[in-house]
Amino acid sequence: MSVDGEVRRLRTEADEPGWEVDPDDEWGVAVVATVGRQVKLRREAVGMRAGEFGRAVGYGEDLVYKIESGKRIPRPEFLDRADEVLDAGGLLAAMKEDVAKVRYPKKVRDLADMEARAVEIGVYECSNIPGLLQTPEYTRALLESWLPAYTPEDLERRVAARAARQAVYERSPAPALSFVLEEATLRRRVGGTMVRRQQFERLLEVGRLRSVSLQVMPMDSAPHPGMSGRIELLKFEDGTAVGRSDGAFNSRPIHDPKHLRILELRYGTIRAQALPPRESLALIEHLLGET
Repeated sequence: MSVDGEVRRLRTEADEPGWEVDPDDEWGVAVVATVGRQVKLRREAVGMRAGEFGRAVGYGEDLVYKIESGKRIPRPEFLDRADEVLDAGGLLAAMKEDVAKVRYPKKVRDLADMEARAVEIGVYECSNIPGLLQTPEYTRALLESWLPAYTPEDLERRVAARAARQAVYERSPAPALSFVLEEATLRRRVGGTMVRRQQFERLLEVGRLRSVSLQVMPMDSAPHPGMSGRIELLKFEDGTAVGRSDGAFNSRPIHDPKHLRILELRYGTIRAQALPPRESLALIEHLLGET
């Protein structure tokens, strides 16, 4: 088969694993359905059959029908090529941003949205390095240990989603970020030597930012309020806030000021017991030297 003078194998559903729409994600379903409908309308407006259009963009006819019916998430390059073939004037290509968000799990997308709006973010993590501090290699090594195992496609989807959240560091003005992590998580051998070295270097890089306070809870510390699990606190410009703790309020997000004060008290006590930022960075440098 010839397209633009080249022989090209058309993409089929077998070539596109991991691009199904989550039926429980109402916003995602609506976005993909709208995109599919626009593709179909533009295709019919220029008088192209699905098979002809598929050959022009390098996709099989069945996959084109699935995209048009909102059953498959189109790749960014598909939308670029479709925009060009259908002479859509940028209409289809402009949908790439929303379509890209649909690929991420709804829970992760909601968290990223809150982090993007927060003016203050505080995180205590007792079991691993917080996601906002992880390198993609560390994230991948960590998720590879989970059971039941993720499919390769779902694994990469989650790695990409976690990495995308780190756009928070590019905001201007930057939010105030504070992290407290346990020394034991730094000593745990997640990934190989290079993965650990890159992770320590990343911690030092972020920990030296003026908008970031990075602290380590030493292994010989006294018991503290974070021993029951992770604590997150996010505060917004309008004065509202949201928090979550593994050891309180059924681990659900909370907005009630009385409950938030409890989490703030716990988080403040944890920060007071942890090593100061300068000593924490010195400990990470020491661990990097040992790796």
